[in-house]
Amino acid sequence: MNNSRRNGFIAAIAVLLAGAVGAGLWLQAQRSNALAGFASGNGRIEATEIDIATKLAGRLEEVRVEEGDSVEAGQIVARMDTKSLQAMRKQAEAEVTRAQKGRNYAAAVIEQRESELALARKELARSRGLYENQNIALEKLQRDETVVRTARASLAAAEAQLAETDAAIEAAKARTEQLTADIEDSLLTAPRGGRILYRLAEPGEVLAAGGKVLTLLDLTDVYMTVFLPTAQAGRVAIGAEARIVLDTIAEYTLPARVSFVAPRAQFTPKEVETRTEREKLMFRVKVRIDPELLKQHVEQVKTGVPGVTYVRLDAAAEWPEHLQVRLP
Repeated sequence: MNNSRRNGFIAAIAVLLAGAVGAGLWLQAQRSNALAGFASGNGRIEATEIDIATKLAGRLEEVRVEEGDSVEAGQIVARMDTKSLQAMRKQAEAEVTRAQKGRNYAAAVIEQRESELALARKELARSRGLYENQNIALEKLQRDETVVRTARASLAAAEAQLAETDAAIEAAKARTEQLTADIEDSLLTAPRGGRILYRLAEPGEVLAAGGKVLTLLDLTDVYMTVFLPTAQAGRVAIGAEARIVLDTIAEYTLPARVSFVAPRAQFTPKEVETRTEREKLMFRVKVRIDPELLKQHVEQVKTGVPGVTYVRLDAAAEWPEHLQVRLP
């Protein structure tokens, strides 16, 4: 009796297990049929990273943000020491002043040389009249001609000096503007709004030109990268609708669109000879979340979160019920 009951119990469990397996396979088949016309891949949430770096070499004076802080576009996040730049700008401004005084002097010299040339020409004209009437010697006429030529050369030299001082003024002004721009660039600002990911340098450190101070995450440019085989990647259109389901909030489905499909395959040999090898080619596909949606939930956006991306390959395919958009 006990054996029969035991056998019956075992048989009942076997029937239940078989039913559960069958139901699971049936559900899997139904889901597979529902996903016909779609592709999927695993990935992690990523965001565009921007390095905030120094333009010039120098000492880092101040860092105004910490890792995890949110910043606005144009916000000052760090400052370089500008004492030497300010001193150099004062010197350049002094050069401008000196060059302007030099120009004034050159202009006065030109005025003097023009007067001398005008007087010399009048004297020469008088000497020519007297020479024609034989009232003066040829030597006097030649001397007056020499005076005119000398006055003309002196005027040309004064004009060249004026041009040189004008160039010196422009050079000094350009140097001043360059140093002013360098001082302004010593205030490091956030090029976009976002969240500070890394603080890479501390006040007092001496950085080379291009030295990284902070890394910023642009939380309005968030995406997931997946790899799809050739047969599916070839059907993916730029701008195609997609859905992202994150492991941490699997009850929600986020809308997205394909923003990039790699022109070359990944993880494959350089030369592919057979069809079997071609079918193993994997292409990188980037799926981007709507920036407006991200702005509404910017405080909840996190990178590195794993999930699954679904891409619609057939524009006529309807999204299955479990992939309908559901937002937090």
